[in-house]
Amino acid sequence: MAIMRHQHHCCSSFIFLLLPLILQFYSGKSDLQMNYYAQSCPNAEEIIKQQVIKLYNKHGNTAVSWVRNLFHDCMVESCDASLLLETRNGMESEQKSDRSFGMRNFKYVRTIKEALENECQMTVSCADIVSLSARDGIVLLGGPRIEMQTGRKDSKESYLTEVENTIPNHNDSMESVLSRFQSIGIDTEGTVALFGAHSVGRVHCVNLVHRLYPTVDPTLDPDYAEYLKGRCPSPDPDPKAVSYARNDRQTPMILDNMYYKNLLNQKGLLLVDQQLTSDPTTSLFVEKMAADNGYFHDQFARAVLLLSENNPLTDDQGEIRKDCRYVNSD
Repeated sequence: MAIMRHQHHCCSSFIFLLLPLILQFYSGKSDLQMNYYAQSCPNAEEIIKQQVIKLYNKHGNTAVSWVRNLFHDCMVESCDASLLLETRNGMESEQKSDRSFGMRNFKYVRTIKEALENECQMTVSCADIVSLSARDGIVLLGGPRIEMQTGRKDSKESYLTEVENTIPNHNDSMESVLSRFQSIGIDTEGTVALFGAHSVGRVHCVNLVHRLYPTVDPTLDPDYAEYLKGRCPSPDPDPKAVSYARNDRQTPMILDNMYYKNLLNQKGLLLVDQQLTSDPTTSLFVEKMAADNGYFHDQFARAVLLLSENNPLTDDQGEIRKDCRYVNSD
């Protein structure tokens, strides 16, 4: 009996010691760490930063694209650069989805990747480029500096069929939107903060006209509605035409809390934006963020970090693509 008790105690101790390793393995984040490339490519993060700055100085809207890339990539399955895969060999790109309408500047991801390949071949993942370019783009847009872990691997497949199930649409209910974010661990406060990314960039008239025609949405400020009609004069705009309105007319390229102030003045551009003020679970956070830009930045940074660490691929779950557009087997 004494021997059996001793064996049981040893076994229990072994399992107790092993449990943290098992949990770490299944968490999907075991290989994410600060300065992941410190030994393999010590200049990686600086190269990405300098390329992001260089591109921003030539094409200011690239900074907005990097932020949107992070959202569209990490919401769908994993932060794994599946968004960047182009249609090839039977694999259909996520970029074909209606939810990806208006996304651009993918070609400049290649610019960043080429600079990294010149320094360290097949070392830095496209998934980390997505996350770090967003981090550096946020700073250029006047947002907070976010310390991110790295070590993500690139997916070997695209998830086109999952995009519409995970990326909220411009006219979704707030309940649906909150549910989608909560499914990846982002709470209501963080979701409201992520909407603040709509303080920069623009929206195509295709996603606006249902609030203007045949009658104006009563939740829209009348004067603002007239301005939007000037930007979008047709109830049936051409998706290929350059017809759009800025998300924020006051500070269109600054990531600030003007977005929330506009919402309180019934100047939300998308229907889903304006719903933030009418839903009791989100309206309080809108008011707090409108009143305090620092609070907005703090919550935005927290939510972006959570988003950037959603179910990353590590070890042999993924790969380091040589070209972000294609899996290596192509």
